[in-house]
Amino acid sequence: MNASLHATTMPPQGGIALRVRRRLIRIPLREADPVRRGFRIASSEMTDRLHGIGLTFLGGCHAAIEEADVDGLMRRLEAVPLAERGFAYEGAAMGITICDLLSGASHRRWPEFRRRATAHCYMIQVGAGWALARIPVPPHRLLSQLDPLLGWLAIDGFGFHEGYFQARRLLAARIAPPRSLRGYAHRAFDQGLGRSLWFAAGGEPIAIVNALAAFGPERRSDLWSGIGLACTYAGGASEPAIATLCDLATRSGHHAALAQGAAFAARARLRAGNDVPHTEIACRQICHLSATRAAAIPDQELAALPPDRGAIGGPLPRYERWRAAIQARFMEESQEGRKA
Repeated sequence: MNASLHATTMPPQGGIALRVRRRLIRIPLREADPVRRGFRIASSEMTDRLHGIGLTFLGGCHAAIEEADVDGLMRRLEAVPLAERGFAYEGAAMGITICDLLSGASHRRWPEFRRRATAHCYMIQVGAGWALARIPVPPHRLLSQLDPLLGWLAIDGFGFHEGYFQARRLLAARIAPPRSLRGYAHRAFDQGLGRSLWFAAGGEPIAIVNALAAFGPERRSDLWSGIGLACTYAGGASEPAIATLCDLATRSGHHAALAQGAAFAARARLRAGNDVPHTEIACRQICHLSATRAAAIPDQELAALPPDRGAIGGPLPRYERWRAAIQARFMEESQEGRKA
């Protein structure tokens, strides 16, 4: 983890405000330890990978707590190695969101942070959703401040948080969407829960499928989508493990969901300019496309969608119609491939 994330800068509003924020928000670095979390230990390489991601996320969160202005925060985030920078931005989004919600309208940093972090627009929406797990704020209040399309990623972030910090319950399929969520938010929550399952299972395909089997059939497609996203964005698995994951997803009828998650991950990385070899490998195995071509599919399908006339809390938001169109595209291409 880059040391710049842990350089303490005292904000001008004084030490008392900083101590209050730290007490309410700061997550100890030990909480990123996969063993402490109860993750399945698949290999030392995978364990180190997941640990490093957690530390980088927490570093970004802590930087957001300690920096009073966005300029100082951006300098620290931009000093993180490019391949891991998205995780730091995700953590910073959590810290800023909670600070803003606690401090009131006069001290909000989110609008400027969002404007300056457009390259990481996917990750900061996810990070903002961690706030829902840390302070009692109505989800609709947070969603109203986020991107109308990508804001659903905040609910995804909420789901990831719950699975990440309750790995043993997740692996036993004992986590359900909280009562504060309604309608489509249940599905967005499960997409994040699927991402956390990748971490909790140590990226091991059989462990993932065993956990999925205990969830209701109606939840599995969204869980598979999250798994595809985590596999492709976070990485850590070997090529044979990804091939096995693809085979298991195909057998269960959820390969299109896995591929849609992978395409989202490729789009997030390429937009931020932090594409990495493991994303390319995962896209070629899961999507049968290069990362660049996989990343283009979300853009193409979004451009083809009709304008959204419903509210963000509608029964079938544009975000889900977008996801469904991407999955349909992969399903069609898969069928054409079998015919060929």
